[in-house]
Amino acid sequence: MILSACALDSSSSKQSAVPEKKVNTPAKDTGVKEFKATNLSALPEKAKSRKDLFIAGISAPGGVFLPYFYENGWDGNATSPIFAPLVDLDKEGKPVGILADKWDVSSDQLTYTFHLRKGLTFSDGSPLTADDVAFTLTLLHDPAYEGYQDISLAAIKGGKEYKEGKAKTIEGIKVKDKQTIEITTTEVNAKALLLLGGQVLSKAYYGNDYEYGKLDYLKDLYSKPLGAGPYKFIKYVPDQEIRYEANEHYYAGKPKTKNLIFKVIDTSTSLQLFETGELDYASFSADDDTVGQLQSLGFANVRVGPVNDFGLIYVNNSRPQFKDKEVRQALIYGLDRQKIVDVKFKNYGEVANVPVSKVSWAYNDEGINKYEFNASKAKELLDQAGWKVGKDGIREKDGKPFVIHYLTRTAEDPIIPIAKENYEDIGIKFEPEIMDFNALIAKLNKKDYDFASVSTSQILDPSDPVEEFATNNPNNAAGYSNPKVDELIKKGLNTLDIEKRKEIYHELYKELSEDPPVILVHYRQSARAISGQIQGLIPDNYTGIGASLPNISIKK
Repeated sequence: MILSACALDSSSSKQSAVPEKKVNTPAKDTGVKEFKATNLSALPEKAKSRKDLFIAGISAPGGVFLPYFYENGWDGNATSPIFAPLVDLDKEGKPVGILADKWDVSSDQLTYTFHLRKGLTFSDGSPLTADDVAFTLTLLHDPAYEGYQDISLAAIKGGKEYKEGKAKTIEGIKVKDKQTIEITTTEVNAKALLLLGGQVLSKAYYGNDYEYGKLDYLKDLYSKPLGAGPYKFIKYVPDQEIRYEANEHYYAGKPKTKNLIFKVIDTSTSLQLFETGELDYASFSADDDTVGQLQSLGFANVRVGPVNDFGLIYVNNSRPQFKDKEVRQALIYGLDRQKIVDVKFKNYGEVANVPVSKVSWAYNDEGINKYEFNASKAKELLDQAGWKVGKDGIREKDGKPFVIHYLTRTAEDPIIPIAKENYEDIGIKFEPEIMDFNALIAKLNKKDYDFASVSTSQILDPSDPVEEFATNNPNNAAGYSNPKVDELIKKGLNTLDIEKRKEIYHELYKELSEDPPVILVHYRQSARAISGQIQGLIPDNYTGIGASLPNISIKK
């Protein structure tokens, strides 16, 4: 899971497509409502003056603009225009070739052969070949690689031996010619196609100084990205903007709009920036006031619908007070999550009870404990776990008081007052700590926290948000371990049969409910606003605005 406050397109889900609809008509299956611009003459002068520039908001990039190496989900959004994958998902969630013209899968579903498009180049004009794909996959197997991509899930033949230093090459990766690469795996994996067909790094650029077991040299290139995407990186001004320019070498042709800016914004001011024309596109947590205000502008095309993520509170299972599952259960019972959702989202959110979005084909909460707010049940479980109420009203065990330090990005977080009241009622002291997102991520990765509030990134596959709960996953920030969960996570990936996968994930959700690693909080909806003069921008539920970027034009 890439931790992200929300994606660049914080409303973009990566699940079901959003068909075109008439004004004010809800989409039948997605819960999406669409409102068309009614008065383009109301466009702000700042927006009208832009003839060859598209501006969208981004929240908190960390400056690591290299796929597979960033820790901040915003950096993932920042790199998406720069780097292209072999395979992506279309607006219906089906695999589609980007740099790969086509691919073949063997009858035993273990060998993938990718056929690259002819004449591919990186943005500097240098050729992109199968050697670059092989280099990218090899880099991810290097023992010094500690990023978010767990390439071991693809089970490439010989990958483990290479990582352990027992082989100098990866047996399962074979470059057949400049346009063809064959990759043999040892296990059937439902995510293998996207894992193997990810964003491609230039061997000449990123591999020039490569030595086995030494990847620190790449840090000098984090701020100097080179890729094969529709746009090339020009400049990053911290806390201000990321500037891009159309890539004339892009395989599908130079994008229609020459200049692109991701403007670094505070989400609290994004509505104002859109209203004044400083943004051409923005997304917001939906509520009646925001949706009404966007409609009243007249110059905005607005879509309101569910987001393909969920909000949660990380619980550090490696700390003694959270090791007992009865304590974690009590912490869910003792928190009024419905009140949090009502305060934060009003009519545009729901309490989350399974770790996948409601738009996912894997979503199923039948037979799942909903953990409805029950302070008495929470107290009972804490008593059973040996946490007794002390003289000052705070529970203690082995002479240590029960105190929760909660990390969050904003003092306006509604969890703070509600959790403080709820938990103190059951004998737990709750102390919030406000910090910026990058600092919060750093503490998560070091497991230097009690509670931390985050949202998931967009969910491509139901395995995405649960993989990190596997005992040996390097990104297991919750410090969680459950052998049955480990087994079910693996089973969910080891079949391509979607009906079997549904059954496996439902069983997994039941186990994660009984032995919860985190506190699930909410599902939400967002409102997407697009300036009426922008044409060709069609946010979808899988790539957000990414797939549209090459096609954006400005109505003259």
